[in-house]
Amino acid sequence: MDLNLAGKTVLVTGASKGIGLACAHGFAAEGCNVHLVSRTESDLVAAREAIVSKHRVEAWVHALDLSNSDNVDKLATDCANIDILVNNAGAIPGGDIQAVDEATWREAWDLKVFGYINMTRRFYPLIKERGGGVIMNVIGLAGVRPDRNYIAGAGGNASLIGFTRGMGAHALEDGMRVLGICPGPVQTDRITTILKTRARDEKGDESRWQDYFSGMPLNRPATVEECADVVTFLCSERASWLTGITIDVDGGAGNR
Repeated sequence: MDLNLAGKTVLVTGASKGIGLACAHGFAAEGCNVHLVSRTESDLVAAREAIVSKHRVEAWVHALDLSNSDNVDKLATDCANIDILVNNAGAIPGGDIQAVDEATWREAWDLKVFGYINMTRRFYPLIKERGGGVIMNVIGLAGVRPDRNYIAGAGGNASLIGFTRGMGAHALEDGMRVLGICPGPVQTDRITTILKTRARDEKGDESRWQDYFSGMPLNRPATVEECADVVTFLCSERASWLTGITIDVDGGAGNR
């Protein structure tokens, strides 16, 4: 299936690792040029080299902390010619309401929640002015299935789901689409490290970290590529009638 994405320019935040990096590869494989954004320049440079070598497209790096709105403004100035924005930066820490203090909670929301909001505020009119395009928000299943032991993430993700639906509802009138995905557990380096630590502490053996996948659909988490494939399709013309929605990429876990 031709997604008609070749020649588009895509900006991906949180693009040096995990779902963001997989999305950058997914778009590049379709012939898109990509702007890669994260806080660590060395990781971005490595990601750019891999993408350019494999897909023969153009790629640019922007080492910026998007919790600072001044950096969002800078990015909007430097990348005003994009067709698609993928908001993916930010990881909200786990814990119940007593475990996550106010400073930690605010810091996490500044990057993910307000980061997505500020990026949309700046880029929506820019993309609209160029003839329209797509804003994709990578959110999280906790916004659909709240967990008191991930309360900051549940609240933040639920906010972004509402934000996505509200922004996307009338977006087609502007030649725009705003939508999102809500991944469940995903196999990333970060999750692997967390589970190895947990296995060492709880089981006395970090090599048993995959025990925690038991009970998940197919007894495994999603791959980053499975998430990126959904993102790439939803941002294509083949999904042109979809806006103001979020898709759960969870193997059915949210309904179990």
